[in-house]
Amino acid sequence: MTTEAREFCPNCGDPMEVDPAERTPLPDTAGKRGKEQKLCDSCYFDRFDLVDAPDRIEVLVCARCGAVHRGNRWVDIDARDYTDVAIEEVSDALGVHLDAYDVSWQVDPEQVDQNTIRMHCHFSGIVRETFVEETVVVPVKISRQTCTRCGRIAGDYYASTVQVRARERDPTSEEVERAEEIAHEIVAEMEETGDRNAFVTEVSETDDGVNIKVSTTNIGKKIAAKMTEEFGGDFSDSETLVTEDEDGEEVYRVTYAVHLPPYSPGEIIDLQDDDGGPVLVRSVRGNLKGTRLTTGEDYEAGYEVGDAPEARRLGRLADAEETTLVAVEDERAVQVLDPETYRTKTIARPDYVDTDAETVPVLKSRAGLHIVPDERGDGEDE
Repeated sequence: MTTEAREFCPNCGDPMEVDPAERTPLPDTAGKRGKEQKLCDSCYFDRFDLVDAPDRIEVLVCARCGAVHRGNRWVDIDARDYTDVAIEEVSDALGVHLDAYDVSWQVDPEQVDQNTIRMHCHFSGIVRETFVEETVVVPVKISRQTCTRCGRIAGDYYASTVQVRARERDPTSEEVERAEEIAHEIVAEMEETGDRNAFVTEVSETDDGVNIKVSTTNIGKKIAAKMTEEFGGDFSDSETLVTEDEDGEEVYRVTYAVHLPPYSPGEIIDLQDDDGGPVLVRSVRGNLKGTRLTTGEDYEAGYEVGDAPEARRLGRLADAEETTLVAVEDERAVQVLDPETYRTKTIARPDYVDTDAETVPVLKSRAGLHIVPDERGDGEDE
């Protein structure tokens, strides 16, 4: 025989029957929820809310790039429609009563206008063995501002400048174009890691090179290092004090000066104190390397001269002209037509010459007439 205990609702005073076996004493720290648990079903459901929802939610969106402000930072999202963002914000803001279980819910967005989405949130669950359901409507306001990154871009903010120059010459168009490509590649790589402070502020070509302003000193250093890795030379840096921040800390801008070698790949030079004939420059990373136009053999400058041996410039591979290959005299000589006088001339035969060809590319310079490698299909201009 079991005896049922009897308790009374602290709100209405009505008796409540409680099975002693299911009775669990509530700790003193149970607080409001503990008091609600002591109520009878009628009083409990009178004051029961299945869902705790805010009256209104505001979502801050950058008017320029579309980033969304979350917490204390801006987050890039790949969306023009902010309905999904609104659903996520509402979902994070909603709270379900702790006594409910087997809860299911859905959110139906209603686009009121361009900046307002009304979210109809439907919830259901089991509370005290009773099925309950509730619908709440939460308006979401889309407000537009300018994020920190876009504000800096609009204000032409930059922390470092990369100045690309060359010793004893101007940088080639390829070097200038590649410098800009490298800057954007590095920024893209940093953006992929979530760095929103990475951007190129300005690229300006000058009479003697190109200047690239970027948002951080780290980007500037990476651009300078990559340029010298690909094209040779070196770089130096210098700081300039520009202001103090709100904490009184000094703020500097850093200039990275890239010094490219005197000669560039594709250039043809005549080395001083060297009777081996002109050299087509192949590389200037570390030291100058190239191809002899008289023999086709490889050339490499000594460590003491590095990437800047004493030489005079004869032209570039792109300056070569097509002329007729008249005859092959022997292993060291061929006859060609001089492209200016149209007279037959005997010149050196480098080992890269195709003796079955009808025409060959030649460069006429102060050093004479020389056959150059036919590399127009590899990206050289005709």
